[in-house]
Amino acid sequence: MNEDLRTHRVLETALYVEDVDAVIAFYRDKLGFPVIAGDGGRITGLDAGGATVLLVFKRGGSARGVEFSGGRIPPCDGQGPTHLAFAIGADEFEEWEKLLVQRGVPIESRVTWERGGRSLYVRDPAGNSVELATPGVWSTY
Repeated sequence: MNEDLRTHRVLETALYVEDVDAVIAFYRDKLGFPVIAGDGGRITGLDAGGATVLLVFKRGGSARGVEFSGGRIPPCDGQGPTHLAFAIGADEFEEWEKLLVQRGVPIESRVTWERGGRSLYVRDPAGNSVELATPGVWSTY
């Protein structure tokens, strides 16, 4: 086995929610994520930037897995609020803060990290903690 073999990045992040329309509207209208795929209710894919996809699932809609012509997607589902973070540029922090306030998104918290990165925290309509983070949050970012 090639011990240098590594993944490149997180490609998809999934949220499982009751009110799919409200959550899609939040990410599309408040954060500007374009809708790139969907099947009419069970799943919607949004472009989260940097070749990253945010999947919004109807809670319970994939708990049995999904069969389609290309194969089978194993079961997946989740409950309760979770956390996800999106990378933003260091020079965009104040602009994001202003935009969120302008769009009526309450800012729950602001953090300055020991490596110099900064984060804004908000909640989506399903109660998930959404972080917008600049470089300097992690040693890898």
